[in-house]
Amino acid sequence: MTRFLLDTSTVSRMMWAERDRGVEERLREHGGECAIGAPVWHELRFGVLRLPRGKKRSGLERWLDEVVVATLPILPYDERAAEWHAAERARLERAGRTPPFVDGQIAAIAATCGLPVVTANLDDFKWFKGVTRLNWATS
Repeated sequence: MTRFLLDTSTVSRMMWAERDRGVEERLREHGGECAIGAPVWHELRFGVLRLPRGKKRSGLERWLDEVVVATLPILPYDERAAEWHAAERARLERAGRTPPFVDGQIAAIAATCGLPVVTANLDDFKWFKGVTRLNWATS
């Protein structure tokens, strides 16, 4: 059963040469209860594809395929999420705030699936109504 939606800042900490111990411990404890959203998958893949071909890129591509895709379900940005996102963007725009589009997509998936967003960047999601934020990072 999925209980946590990981954002890019959380997953990418496991790609670092020195992994974040807090994220690593929580993933060991809750790994089978975590998922990512399609926008997170996009950000991870895009980040790796921007790297020049070589050992580092090959290793990260392998890690994405063998670890991320193999262990974390990818939840879609679907019609319900798009409706929620549109309403939140309009509300926030009226309030004078314009959060990054991708953060809105991730928040929308979390809100419509009833999941907290696990992020190292709590402020990125603070304006979205009804989205619980958790930070597992120690660094």
